[in-house]
Amino acid sequence: MARPPESTMTSLRQRLAARARERWPQLAGITVRYHGEFAYVAGRLPDGTTLPLCRLRYAGSATSWGFAIYRASHDDYEKSVLSTGYPAGTPQEALDCACGLYLGDTTAWLNPPSPTN
Repeated sequence: MARPPESTMTSLRQRLAARARERWPQLAGITVRYHGEFAYVAGRLPDGTTLPLCRLRYAGSATSWGFAIYRASHDDYEKSVLSTGYPAGTPQEALDCACGLYLGDTTAWLNPPSPTN
């Protein structure tokens, strides 16, 4: 797959920044850098430290991305599954999954119950 279009890259940055502001007050911001079809997502802590979180793989859609978690123990990225059990999902799901691990908040992995009528 090719590099995502500019509009998709802009949308991804906006979605991740909005989710970080909404759900992850421990982060001062989010950075996203691109290499080919991959978007590397890192959190910025209030003290200026950069915290690698995950790698997203563009597959032709701005709303669904492949997910790989950053492994600090190996300084690499490993294909993984999101809390939904799928290897791809929204950028927000990916951010929640990675931040749940690296910021120590496992409630990020809980899916809200389905509405019942």
